[in-house]
Amino acid sequence: MAYVINEKCISEIDGSCVDVCPVDCIYEGLTKRYIQPEECIECGACLTECPVAAITAPAGTDPAWAEDNKTFFALPLPGRGAPLGSPGGAMGTGPIGVDTPLVANWTRG
Repeated sequence: MAYVINEKCISEIDGSCVDVCPVDCIYEGLTKRYIQPEECIECGACLTECPVAAITAPAGTDPAWAEDNKTFFALPLPGRGAPLGSPGGAMGTGPIGVDTPLVANWTRG
């Protein structure tokens, strides 16, 4: 299981986690970032860089957010005809511009 980004990242624009990721596996949705589970090497570089503690290690991950991260890559997102899959690095795709249904419908309590 890869590292996971949870709800604390929604509307967080810092992006320092992206800068330190050695395999470029952190992709940008519309309001949140997502870690591609097949590309993540579980190095942990992103953990300490996140200013809002939104990234969790595999052992401490909420299953709902682990599934959400998988959904971003495995299912066609709104307005997209096919799943994103494993493109081999976020730099080549640029911002995806859409979020998963969980994130798109998220309201802070």
